[in-house]
Amino acid sequence: MQDLTKGPIHKHIMSMAVPIAMGMLLQTLYFIVDLYFVGHIGGAALAGVSTAGNLFFFVMAVTQILNIGCATLVAHAIGRKDKPQANKIYSHAMFYAIVITLLSLVLGYSSADKYFLAIAADEATFKACLDYFYWFLPSLAAQFVLTVIASSMRGAGLVKPFMAMQMFAVLVNAIMSPVLITGVGIIAPMGVSGAGFASSISAFTALALAIQFLRTHDNTLELEITNLKHHWPTLKQLLKVGVPAGSELLLTFFYMAVIYWALSDFGSAEQAGFGLGSRIMQSLFLPVMAIAFAAPAIAGQNYAAGKLKRVYVTYKITTLFTVILMGLISLPCIFISEVFFSPFSEDPEVVRAATTFISYVGLNFVPVGLVFSASAMFQAFGNTLPSLLGTTVRVGSFCLLIAFYISQQALTITTMWTISVVTVCIQAVLVFTMLQITLKGRIFSKASKIRPANTVTS
Repeated sequence: MQDLTKGPIHKHIMSMAVPIAMGMLLQTLYFIVDLYFVGHIGGAALAGVSTAGNLFFFVMAVTQILNIGCATLVAHAIGRKDKPQANKIYSHAMFYAIVITLLSLVLGYSSADKYFLAIAADEATFKACLDYFYWFLPSLAAQFVLTVIASSMRGAGLVKPFMAMQMFAVLVNAIMSPVLITGVGIIAPMGVSGAGFASSISAFTALALAIQFLRTHDNTLELEITNLKHHWPTLKQLLKVGVPAGSELLLTFFYMAVIYWALSDFGSAEQAGFGLGSRIMQSLFLPVMAIAFAAPAIAGQNYAAGKLKRVYVTYKITTLFTVILMGLISLPCIFISEVFFSPFSEDPEVVRAATTFISYVGLNFVPVGLVFSASAMFQAFGNTLPSLLGTTVRVGSFCLLIAFYISQQALTITTMWTISVVTVCIQAVLVFTMLQITLKGRIFSKASKIRPANTVTS
């Protein structure tokens, strides 16, 4: 564990963000590897994997409850120097992760076909969705336990070992994916099913490595068997902090599902292009997301320790880094976007659709950076409702406008992406304003009260 209430803030951010970014980079690389090999199977296969992969956002919405809840509550406990409480939070959260893992397997195998039938553009895409998802589901289910381990340790300031494990597991995926998709030697080609199977092998590799590390190292949180059970006060705290953040991703899942539904009228090439473009966009966001993941633990520990100036410095550095990086990332997306996609598909319609998507949404990257920075601070304070409100406004306004244009039979692809840009800008203005109000109440007003008390008069 690491005490983040001492030492330079920028060094803490970089020391945590770099391994997080590397782990996320390798995780994204295996998606890229999947897209590369699946894309050469055909447009329907690429559309199927992209559409099925959207359920990843639904699972991430649930894991986000545990992710943000555990990281925030553990960071606060460590900031108060209360390791026994941190151990209790970790142990109770693990119980809920195991329960949700079992439920997700049951629901996934029994209900996925109904979801894909509603949004797949054609029969070939529907079949590819199922072929991929049934092998991919164990990987999704394992994310709940992995999330509790990684987020709890991140809240305690321990990042690098778990990022290294994730990097190794992703390397396994990157090797196994092309082997299982195309077949090598006695291994028969599995097509899109092989991509899902490789992901599941990777997830359980990461889980095995994490369990082994925790068993053999002392400088970690302890899983207490006696607390591996339901505990309402802990669950209530996890839900209070995590549900708004999880609801944000649930809204993102709904947002993506609406897009896939709207694109189904334009054909599988548009769905495949959007899926490819959104994956490339996510990979470009990695450095910014890594900073946004590191900041809550740093700000959270300092906030619990009463070091308010360090909290504000964390916010300023985080915002500066995210906005500058997003500005740099947006430039190639807007002006030379075609270079990202030609290696992944030989279908010119898929490449055109992906290029159109990312050249438009590149305009909202800087506002997204502000949203990431604000969300990180709301997590540190243990109040993620403002972030949820911002996402609700964005997704709600987007869906209403899409429904209006469809009702008028006036929806075009460029209209859809223009609406996306406008609604993200609205979200950025809203969450930035709410954060300034929060900082005034939690930082500036308290700091002004503390200062006179510490003043020595003659």
